[in-house]
Amino acid sequence: MSERLPPAIFLMGPTAAGKTDLAMELARVLPCELISVDSALIYRGMDIGTAKPDKAVLGAFPHRLIDIRDPAESYSAAEFRDDALAAMAQITARGRIPLLVGGTMMYYKTLLEGLADMPGADPQLRAELEARGQAEGWAALHRELQAVDPESAARIHPNDPQRLTRALEVYRLSGMTMTTHRQRQAAEKPGGGGAGAGQFPYTVAQLAIAPAERSVLHARIAQRFQLMLEQGFVAEVEGLRRRGDLHVGLPSIRAVGYRQVWDYLDGNLSYTQMRERGIVATRQLAKRQFTWLRGWDGVHWLDSLDRDNLSRALKYLASVSILT
Repeated sequence: MSERLPPAIFLMGPTAAGKTDLAMELARVLPCELISVDSALIYRGMDIGTAKPDKAVLGAFPHRLIDIRDPAESYSAAEFRDDALAAMAQITARGRIPLLVGGTMMYYKTLLEGLADMPGADPQLRAELEARGQAEGWAALHRELQAVDPESAARIHPNDPQRLTRALEVYRLSGMTMTTHRQRQAAEKPGGGGAGAGQFPYTVAQLAIAPAERSVLHARIAQRFQLMLEQGFVAEVEGLRRRGDLHVGLPSIRAVGYRQVWDYLDGNLSYTQMRERGIVATRQLAKRQFTWLRGWDGVHWLDSLDRDNLSRALKYLASVSILT
């Protein structure tokens, strides 16, 4: 028998499902330290529209990988993997358990599986593809991707410009589709290509939380977006615009909610349209997160509306020997 790997906990789920609240409950009773798995929370100065935990929460329950980038900077899944593994190693060395919480499923996948040997970003090609998307519509680029890489096109929504341009960029630069790159990666991995295959150095318990009724989540999303507006979301985006170095082509400004408020400030949307489109975009994000999680192996689901989720989570963690 090989020596047992150290434990780690993943707490996943769609936006507005209650992940942060449950993570804090777990951290109160377990020797856990939190690591954020959220591609928007990495940005400094983007607090309201990302539903970032406030200073009091972060003071009581520090989260690693929050506020680590300026909105003008990029941050790749590969960088997240390096940073998360380093943080996990530090936490484990202190005899504590890394608790990773967030809804950026690509980050979880990359953390578990690594990245295929794909070409790096090409700023000139990326700018060309983004210009075409703006001029011709993203559906046109989605059709182009469908012609060369139908598997990736089936995974990527036509209104997801970041992943769409990346898939086309990979094909243009390497002559191979993203699907082919990933298939090669899976074939070369010890033990095959499923989540958690290969040499990931932790025994992982995977929790996911969401309301059992999708309508409940939709109502929560609408309520939270309205609250963001009341808390000063528009003023937050105005402050970002005044910097002068940010634009809608950046991943930070393409984040859900920020793009819609930016369009409102550009005069392209009325306030009511901005609010409604922000809510719709957030619901679409939640739908994509659910799609990821439906195909995810080994997830133990919790209902956001249950009153005893902490005890349910602890019972599950004990059953998979995370707490021994």
